[in-house]
Amino acid sequence: MKYIVIFLFPYLLLAQSSFEKAQMLFDNQKYEQAQSVYEALLKTNPNNLKIIERLGDIAGGQKDWDKALMYYSKLRDLKASVANYHYKYGGALGMKALGVNKFKALGMISDIKKSFEKAIELDEKHIEARWALVELYLRLPSFVGGSEAKALKYSNELLMISPVDGYLSRGRVEEYFERYKTAEVYYKKAISEGGSKIAYQKLANLYKNKMENPEKAKLILEEYENKKSVN
Repeated sequence: MKYIVIFLFPYLLLAQSSFEKAQMLFDNQKYEQAQSVYEALLKTNPNNLKIIERLGDIAGGQKDWDKALMYYSKLRDLKASVANYHYKYGGALGMKALGVNKFKALGMISDIKKSFEKAIELDEKHIEARWALVELYLRLPSFVGGSEAKALKYSNELLMISPVDGYLSRGRVEEYFERYKTAEVYYKKAISEGGSKIAYQKLANLYKNKMENPEKAKLILEEYENKKSVN
């Protein structure tokens, strides 16, 4: 056994080096180069979860939803207990649905919902899956299940897990239904809660694009920049 380990050691080091190279390329957003390295690694590591996930992420970034779905489906088959695999599958399926005819898209809705719901079942604090369901129920026509009440249900769950996400998602619901003054209140709450860049941007975009007040938008972005420079 000792001699087998010694014999394999250089190959193990080479695989590790290649994986680190692929990860570095991925982190630097050099996705095509990373893809080539990951695909080579996959040939000798066909069930490596991280390699498969990264290839799915790259395919998604390239908007190749069929390829992304293939990789994410394989992840679910290999390890169905990981919430994020179900979330990513549902996300890729949702994006594919946007590019097909309406009749075909309707047939995908059930699987999209189930994927996000499964992610929440496996991880009761999964923020991204709840955000996805908020958006899904806002965008769906009522005759296929679209519902403000259901969107608010997941927004309220987000509030319990992450107040910032809760306020932002509620602002999103209010903005979607053109209740701009109420949306403003929730975006301001998100700013007070966490002061994140995205909260300031949401409020600025609301002022500029929906409330026709570019001056207020400019002031809120300046407020963020001033706060950032102080910190």
